[in-house]
Amino acid sequence: MTALPKTVFVGDSLTESGRWQEWFPEVEAVNLGVGGDTTDGLIDRLDTVAAEDPDTVVLLIGTNDVANRRAVEHVVRNIETILAGIRAASPDARILVQSVLPRGREYAEFVKEINRHVWQFAATVRAHYLDLWPVMAQEDGELNPAYTEDRLHLNEAGYEAWISELAPALERVHDLPPSSRPIRLPELGIVNQTAGT
Repeated sequence: MTALPKTVFVGDSLTESGRWQEWFPEVEAVNLGVGGDTTDGLIDRLDTVAAEDPDTVVLLIGTNDVANRRAVEHVVRNIETILAGIRAASPDARILVQSVLPRGREYAEFVKEINRHVWQFAATVRAHYLDLWPVMAQEDGELNPAYTEDRLHLNEAGYEAWISELAPALERVHDLPPSSRPIRLPELGIVNQTAGT
């Protein structure tokens, strides 16, 4: 019997609360989400990702840094360190990094700036980028209130909206050979799609 490909979901409570095995039965899903985790915390536990010997890594991290008022440069540098560390430890793994999700509108420009930098960096470590902002945010940058009760954590509708974007993105990622080539960035100004599609 052929083993299922292993997909490791890495992040904070948004990831931790996901039912990844139920939603993605075609893979062996490993949930490495830790409630309250920050980019600093994830850097400290990056070895747990490599230890799983993943075929695919799905990353979502950064919203708790936003709440802790970390500088944009700090968050971006840490996410770049995380992505570079995953690539170095798992050279053949497919990597999908997702944009930091919207929170309250007061954080919108801060989060958008983080996401712009991560989008630009992703291709340098042969990672795919998934922009979740269009499906999760309202026009003013507020996390869609239909998806949350506290402007941060997702309810069932919020996870459904997320998975509606993540599932096809993972299908596209899995159709490519592992780390075959740098991913060509979309045209300037177009960031609402997975790089390389």
